[in-house]
Amino acid sequence: MPDSPGPGGVVRGPERLAFRAARAVSRVRGRPALHPHGVVLTGHLVVAATGPRWGVAWLDRPGTYAVTARWSRAAGLPQPLPDGLGLALRIEDADGAGRPVDLLMTSSGRGRLARHLPLPRRSAGAGPYSTLLNYTVGRRRGVIAAFPAPGAAALRADPVLVGRASRTRPLEFELCFGAEEHWHPLARLTLRHRPGSADSGYAFDPYLTPVRDFGPGRRLRALRTAAYAGSRTGRHARHGR
Repeated sequence: MPDSPGPGGVVRGPERLAFRAARAVSRVRGRPALHPHGVVLTGHLVVAATGPRWGVAWLDRPGTYAVTARWSRAAGLPQPLPDGLGLALRIEDADGAGRPVDLLMTSSGRGRLARHLPLPRRSAGAGPYSTLLNYTVGRRRGVIAAFPAPGAAALRADPVLVGRASRTRPLEFELCFGAEEHWHPLARLTLRHRPGSADSGYAFDPYLTPVRDFGPGRRLRALRTAAYAGSRTGRHARHGR
């Protein structure tokens, strides 16, 4: 099977290693190389547009968007070990009908440097989830992060428990943009477990859902794209597709 992240794109150097490693792990697991086990959530994102102008259409006007999300443990380490925690979002129709925005966020710190580093946790609501890498938002650059709402319940970082708890009490987050020392609110996110939803068949990739004036920067883009492609290839090979 060729080392390719997409049609006509041959992987070289570090990207080849990332592709092959992700493909091998995903083939063995039959699931994504990272974030192999999680829970699917559904909800909505409310943009109030009462703060600064961002130069991004869907952030500069009030609106409510349907969201599909997946909460997961990054490395799939056994309980009760702490693990990096993932929150993947698909914000439907953010850039117009049929044009979603995907966000991949990992448990992180809050500070200027810590927001760029993954932070293993035992609790799903103990702190923010950050994109880690900078995003371009209009003419600004910074990370996107989801902060659990004040008073969020202490919740063990377990997909089953997260799903069960969110059936009766929704998970609420403040979606923020962080640049320098400051955090600026963007929107309010509410999520619940979707009954009957299987934890498979969901692939979130911000590089496959680019929108105008909003998206991840180019740093490490080739490496991450290769890893995503390797993970998809491994899963398809495991299932004979």
